[in-house]
Amino acid sequence: MTENKNVFGILGHPLGHTLSPQIHTRLFEISGEQAEYKILDTPPEKLTDSFEYFKSLTGFNITIPYKIDIIKMCDTLDDTAKRYNSVNCIANVNGVSTGYNTDCTGFTKAVGAMGMTLTNKVLLLGCGGVGRMMAIEAVREGGELTIAVRDADIPVAKALCEEIKQNYNSAKVEFCLLSEVKGDFDLMVNATPVGMYPNTDASPLTEEALGRITLNGFFDAIYNPRETKLMKMASDKGVKKVSGGMQMLVWQAAVAHTIWSGAEYTAEQVQAISDEMMRLV
Repeated sequence: MTENKNVFGILGHPLGHTLSPQIHTRLFEISGEQAEYKILDTPPEKLTDSFEYFKSLTGFNITIPYKIDIIKMCDTLDDTAKRYNSVNCIANVNGVSTGYNTDCTGFTKAVGAMGMTLTNKVLLLGCGGVGRMMAIEAVREGGELTIAVRDADIPVAKALCEEIKQNYNSAKVEFCLLSEVKGDFDLMVNATPVGMYPNTDASPLTEEALGRITLNGFFDAIYNPRETKLMKMASDKGVKKVSGGMQMLVWQAAVAHTIWSGAEYTAEQVQAISDEMMRLV
């Protein structure tokens, strides 16, 4: 197998609007590395046949819909990948492919960049793929977690709460309906796609529901648009610390570079790249 040294890429399908090449190119520039970053748009029927080529790369990122399917290519998994049964970054070293999940570190870094933590009372909207990760990270940090979901997602939320309590004995976690949220929280996190482009007039919470809670901060995993309807509602309500998801996107990419080459990035450098990427959205 021919080694493609210092060649990286983003695997997914379709990949028409990915920002990964721009983000990673900037990260390579900052660290002074000479590298090539490719778009690896691969249809499902060609995924397995492409494994040999993927293994020839120094490393690559994985996005929808292959974060689980790619696991069978890995020779070993980092604890982050095992925790979520999801791989979004692979490093190929001496013929060994190791799978990682950098979304979780990207999330906690982005929350930290807001000047917030997950150690207090957290209200999580949604419990899908990214929501499950955010719920577990909040509990791992010692947060007191409330998961708010639609009626249709109650079975998923119940199962997630039971899973968390089994794996983390001291966990404080409960769930409720989005329409019934109330109380005081330190941080609210939106893990739903509601409000994402092009449906920018939508919000997972009504004005009435938002009015029943108090918040110190709000993190929305959505990064397009720059300000979701719920972000604006929170700002108008007087919430001081409000952030969209671009920081998380850039941080999870930066963590991949740390895995691949040991490169480290400051909060200021990640913020600068986030600002650049927001101008491209």
